[in-house]
Amino acid sequence: MCRNIRPLFNFEPPVTHEEIRAASIQFVRKVSGFTAPSKANAVAFDRAVDETAAVVERLLTSLATSAPPRNREVEAARARARAAQRFGNPRQPAPAAGPSSRPDRRTVP
Repeated sequence: MCRNIRPLFNFEPPVTHEEIRAASIQFVRKVSGFTAPSKANAVAFDRAVDETAAVVERLLTSLATSAPPRNREVEAARARARAAQRFGNPRQPAPAAGPSSRPDRRTVP
């Protein structure tokens, strides 16, 4: 799954059309391989985004669950905590580079 596409179902407040469109753009970018399509492909790209957004919107409105809606802020905090555990704290400075154990190639013995 594309890293930038987030789950959209069963959140409070409900998903917006802009969030659905953003996820659709990411999906079409992923499957097409284009970050930004050329002028020749722009119409097809935009049509694919529109159609994908329409399908996703129909899907999300037709899904049902008995689980209570999740809170966006709580889920975002959990994701940040998982990222910090996985990748370390990005706010900590990187350790200073010490002298290399390899000899300097520019010196002649």
